[in-house]
Amino acid sequence: MRNISLIIRRVWKSAFMFTALSVLIVSGTKAQDAVEGRKIFKEKCTSCHALDRDLIGPALQPLIPTKSEEFLIKWINNAPAFIASGDKEAVEASKWNPNADMTAFPTLTPDQIKSILAYVKAGEPKKEGEVAAGAGASDEVSSFSIAGIVAVILISIAILIILGRAIKMLERLILKKQGVEIIEEENVSMAAGIGQLFKNKKFVFFFILCLVISLGSFGWMGMWNTGVHTGYQPTQPIKFSHELHAGVNQIDCQYCHAGAFESKNATIPSLNVCMNCHKQVQGRDNHDGNISPEIQKIYNALGYDADNMSYDKSKEKPVEWIRVHNLPDFAYFNHSQHVVVAEEAIRKEKGLKPNEPVCFACHGPVNTMEEIYQYSPLTMKWCINCHKDTQLEVKDNAYYTKVIEAHEKIKKGEKVTPALLGGMECGKCHY
Repeated sequence: MRNISLIIRRVWKSAFMFTALSVLIVSGTKAQDAVEGRKIFKEKCTSCHALDRDLIGPALQPLIPTKSEEFLIKWINNAPAFIASGDKEAVEASKWNPNADMTAFPTLTPDQIKSILAYVKAGEPKKEGEVAAGAGASDEVSSFSIAGIVAVILISIAILIILGRAIKMLERLILKKQGVEIIEEENVSMAAGIGQLFKNKKFVFFFILCLVISLGSFGWMGMWNTGVHTGYQPTQPIKFSHELHAGVNQIDCQYCHAGAFESKNATIPSLNVCMNCHKQVQGRDNHDGNISPEIQKIYNALGYDADNMSYDKSKEKPVEWIRVHNLPDFAYFNHSQHVVVAEEAIRKEKGLKPNEPVCFACHGPVNTMEEIYQYSPLTMKWCINCHKDTQLEVKDNAYYTKVIEAHEKIKKGEKVTPALLGGMECGKCHY
């Protein structure tokens, strides 16, 4: 009987360790699926879909639970082909939004689509209050997952204690029937019991293993997200609504950010650009005949008197805008190289519609943002993945034509200058 009890104890200890480790691994995997799904969703889906409201496409959270995972994988991969196949469910789904076709994403793997679905079901992770200056990404293991792990561990410990006592009781009964004298054990205090527990080498090993895994996981997540400012949304000195200007009024990005098409930097427009409209547009209708407070801030910064339509240069002062998108000094990014040279390739890879500016690929649906925020992580991994997946459109591309011309000249031994490869562009040096 003692052998049986020893076997049971060993089995339950092993089962407990296996269960705890499995929960840790599975919970971490599920959380990572939702995190990865959020990144893919932000890159490919937000131009048409939101989780909880209708945009070009329908709200997803109330819709996703009504369809099977198998159907959704086929639908997201290639909805037009799925509909054309005559599948009844797909044809019915095409009525979700008859005014716009679902974009095909043949490059997404089933696992990536499952990650997107995990994110949609989980929803947007809650931020600690409003997004503050320097706030990091909120892609962390949810408190629910952590609470679940703790609960499983506590329940497993309780089961082990109950089983241990049951086994002892059975042993005592068997020994009593066999006529063996039983020596009563002294009651041991909880502190002494815990002390004895930590004398058990297997328990100590398991405890240290759990501690190392937990601390290692949290440390890794903390280091991985250091310097990643997805969602960063500082309060600007003037409340400029991209939703109003780029969305409602359909002002082209290039009108204000002309530098993005000509040089390394997109540039912040000068207030003189604002005055092209706001000399006349003053928002008086919405403020009881008074100038809008935010427009008045523009006038104050320029020393502009709206009544006399005159400028006083002695009252001019710069607007201290807070930079939202920051790259390390050692990272070189050229806007013109991406939005001009690689525009078609990026559009194709990100699934942008013809009426959407290429800026959406990195900055997200700016035309829906009341206040601008950092949409993409801007990490090295994010950039590299895009460079690995995007197929260049070299045909009829003036930049690559220059490169081919340069190669031909090199083969012939002719003179090749930086000017031939765009070295005369101002943004190559002045940025």
